[in-house]
Amino acid sequence: MTIFAEKKGMNLAFNKILKEEIPQILPMIQELMGHQFSNEILTQRFSEMFDQNYECFGIFHEGEPVGVFGMWFMTRHYAGRSCEPDHIFIMEPYRSKGVGKKLFKFIYQYAAKKGCETSELNSYVSNYRSHKFYLNEGYEIKGYHFLKKL
Repeated sequence: MTIFAEKKGMNLAFNKILKEEIPQILPMIQELMGHQFSNEILTQRFSEMFDQNYECFGIFHEGEPVGVFGMWFMTRHYAGRSCEPDHIFIMEPYRSKGVGKKLFKFIYQYAAKKGCETSELNSYVSNYRSHKFYLNEGYEIKGYHFLKKL
């Protein structure tokens, strides 16, 4: 189901990915994650995510997938109703061509329609290109993300 299609410049569509379509996004998620996990583990994790406050979208150019991203929706005591973009991946030939700008325009509009007041996200410490992009989008660095394996 196409949610939004950009008309200026490169025509893009942001299509909601359904739970049964998880196998379609796995190659991009594997590339993003450096093939750290098996497809079975990722399928199981995404299946659980779809049952939570999570939505997944594919980015399409002329009907072909060129990226994937997810969004978490929650209410935070410090930020109100919030949208957290997650696992944003754009295929290499489409990077630095304005896809990210159009993607975040879509995210902001979609989140606002769902009643969100804010957007927050995480970025790997070594992903300098994304840091520059997010700062240019108006995000502020507010803290650190900590992870402990149990």
